[in-house]
Amino acid sequence: MNRNPVIPYILIMIFGLALIFFLAVKGLGDSKELAKERDPEAQQEEAGATAGEFDPEGFAKTSCIGCHGADFGGGMGPPLKGMDLSADEVEKILVEGKNTMPAGLVPSENMDQMVEWLLSLE
Repeated sequence: MNRNPVIPYILIMIFGLALIFFLAVKGLGDSKELAKERDPEAQQEEAGATAGEFDPEGFAKTSCIGCHGADFGGGMGPPLKGMDLSADEVEKILVEGKNTMPAGLVPSENMDQMVEWLLSLE
């Protein structure tokens, strides 16, 4: 009984290629959803927040805790609690960014509410 030793390898190759194909198709669908999750404006729209009902704390919890810590006491980024900055300085940082902080995270129509909330943290 001579069996062809190549057949098992061919079957494994076919199953492997099929698996790669299906995982790639699934990954394409997941990448669109991940991009939507990372977009702060999309998160704000999903939460139903408009300029009149902006929640600075909720926005900070979705956009800021990754760098500034869950309690905003610092992490990769500096602490947000007890900042010795004026309202104009905070607004400038939010608009232009600073060091590793990206610019334009907070929508301009909600800037005043966000600055006020940041300065109230203790």
